[in-house]
Parts: sequence; structure tokens; C-alpha cells
Amino acid sequence: MKILSAEFVISAPGPKQFPIDRKPQIAFAGRSNVGKSSLINALLHRKSLVKTSATPGKTQLINFFIINGSFYFVDLPGYGYARVPHAVTDAWAPMIEGYVKDAPQLRAVVMLIDSRRSPDERDKRLIEWLRHYEVPAVYVLTKADKLSRQETVRAQREIASALGLDTPPILTSATSGLGMKELWGEISRQLDK
Repeated sequence: MKILSAEFVISAPGPKQFPIDRKPQIAFAGRSNVGKSSLINALLHRKSLVKTSATPGKTQLINFFIINGSFYFVDLPGYGYARVPHAVTDAWAPMIEGYVKDAPQLRAVVMLIDSRRSPDERDKRLIEWLRHYEVPAVYVLTKADKLSRQETVRAQREIASALGLDTPPILTSATSGLGMKELWGEISRQLDK
């Protein structure tokens, strides 16, 4: 997909602040240190549209970005690892579930998993929510450039098995560009539904 424009719109704590137009939304979710911001920037060919940080867990609100004036990328708060107060991390689960449940324009969630890590209970809980609310998911393994070819094949197989997936997740690297074309293909398919 050719990116003509990509702009930040709003950081929203809840549904009252979500954009009210009818443009479709593709959300991105994953652990705090999964490389979500870097992946979104790589997809959009931008260096710093989505803020990246050396400290995982900086995204604490739901961030909306309008792409080509026609659809949104939605950056959901990361979960897990973050060094923030428990009261804040406790608020993330209902915030994410509330968005998934109540966003009528949501077309799919791009579920990011670090290719070097096994899925944990929070990953599995998010997948259960997506299945429960019948939200399509696109499964993506990040940071594949940090593994050997043999390790990436094993990671794809083991993570697909752990999550009960019929097809292997898309291998990606925000650094090398690996998997960006395939991921755009899946995103485009979801937008066209």
C-alpha cells in the first residue's frame, strides 16, 4: 500500500474520546516490549510518528492515527513488563477489552508477539477476547532479525501451536523490513471486508 499521509489524531482514555467518523480501524496489540511502535512506524515508512521509548510501557492511552485520510491505525496500550504503578497496569486490561468490545469500526487486531518469547497468559487472554467478540486477528512475530533462520522457523511453529493457530504467524522485523509486504496484504484484506 502506498502511504500518502499518516497523522496522529488523538490519545483517548476511553470511548467518549474515540473518533466518531465511520472510517475503519486496524488496532495493534501486544506486550509492552514487543516493538509495536517500531513496527507501526516501519509499516508507515515514518521514523517517529508513533513514539518509541527505551522504557517499555509508555503507551498508556489508546492512540489513533489516520492513514491516507481513509482508515485508522490504533495503538493499544502494551501489557506486562512496564515499570509503571500497578493501578495503571490494572487499568489497561479493561481499557483494551472495552475497545475491542465497543469499537464498531474495528476491522482486525494485529496481535504482536516477540519471536524470542513464548506467549504468556496475557497474550492468551487477549486472544480469548478477540475470539469471544468475533474480532479478526492477524498474528505477527516481531524482532525476527534477532534470530537465525532455523530459530525463526521453530518460533513460528511453536508459537502457532501454543496459540492454536491454523496458519503460522507472519515473521516481521521493523529493522530489516522483513514481512512488511505480507502484513500489509493481511491488513488490506481486512480493510476490504
